[in-house]
Amino acid sequence: MLYLTDKLTKESDNLLMNRSDLDRNAYMLRGPLKKRGYMRWWHSFTGVSKDSGEARTFFIEYFIINPALGGDQPILGQHPYYKKRGMKPSYVMVKAGVYPKAIGTNTSPAETFDISHEGRQLHAFYPISSLKVALNPLYMQIEDCLFSENKISGSIEVTREEAVHRFFMTDAGSMEWNLEVHKSIACHTGFFAGPFFSAINALDTFWHGEGIRTAYSGTVTLDDEVYEVSPDTCFGYADKHWGRKFNQPWLQLASCRLTSKRTGKPLKYSALAVDGCCPRILCFPLKPRLSLQLTYTGEDFTFLLAKPGRFSRSRWSVKESEKRFIWHIKAQNKRAFVKISMACKKVDMLPLLYESPDGTLSKAPLYSGGNGIGTIELYRIVSEGRQWIDTLTIENAFCEYQSKL
Repeated sequence: MLYLTDKLTKESDNLLMNRSDLDRNAYMLRGPLKKRGYMRWWHSFTGVSKDSGEARTFFIEYFIINPALGGDQPILGQHPYYKKRGMKPSYVMVKAGVYPKAIGTNTSPAETFDISHEGRQLHAFYPISSLKVALNPLYMQIEDCLFSENKISGSIEVTREEAVHRFFMTDAGSMEWNLEVHKSIACHTGFFAGPFFSAINALDTFWHGEGIRTAYSGTVTLDDEVYEVSPDTCFGYADKHWGRKFNQPWLQLASCRLTSKRTGKPLKYSALAVDGCCPRILCFPLKPRLSLQLTYTGEDFTFLLAKPGRFSRSRWSVKESEKRFIWHIKAQNKRAFVKISMACKKVDMLPLLYESPDGTLSKAPLYSGGNGIGTIELYRIVSEGRQWIDTLTIENAFCEYQSKL
């Protein structure tokens, strides 16, 4: 059991959270992060097969690492040639894939990530010189892969012969996507991800949720099977991380498929996003903390990192069993209290593979899934105590977790 306490901000930060910031979502590795840093733009969503009607949850990510160390060839940190010479990784990686199919609970641990369940991650590596970037609004072109604020497209094909090489950290298969993107709810983390704190590397990893509720439309083709992605059923999510190394523990929870128990109806302009971070003072790490935003029918309830003199409280725990992860979160400020319980089966998750800017691989897997479920209890703080607003059910939640070894 991991139990951590957290100090968070007051209601005045609510005005900051649900605010688009295209500057913060742009390409921005500065200073020492050019030689020891990374950026990752993440997209996840649900598509429906045109042939079978089966729904699958996909993810697409654009990842850049140590750009100042690169050139005309991708430098793979796990490749024996570069590893022997002590060279740090430097490349653009496009990651695309699909989470495992939801299957029965009688599956043994050895079968959890079997290819027959069709969960996979596909990697394509490109040299830094292949990257073409325009700033605000962000536009990136990496050969045939395009990424912008309102459109993503591209393709990856990995052969079985390529996939057997461990330094590629990839499965075999092919995926092609062409999607329009509309981000309707943002999570802005205020001055903690601003230029000053970024310049002094106050956090191991910084986060900006430009699209914690995102509508995607278009198609995805996975191994010749076409999936249609529509705004009403995609339950999409998009964000960005950047920094000097990955958080450990790593914690992310998000969902825009929320249903009110008060009315029994799905909530449209609503979303939940939770992100952990590892703050530090100079070189000294502090306890991991959380940023949390719940947008409920257009009203934002937000809990950020500590702001001097304006504290509220939060605590969270995670329980890992043989079959699942279970997260419990409580957070309170002067105007609201939330209690979140969420779970995701390991059989529905995929261990994502990355190398850090210093060229190492974590021994703890980064479990990622798109089929989390749970509940949110929301209360308003009034003079008499807590006044119940609603209890929400959570479905199709994006869940990522990596323990600290």
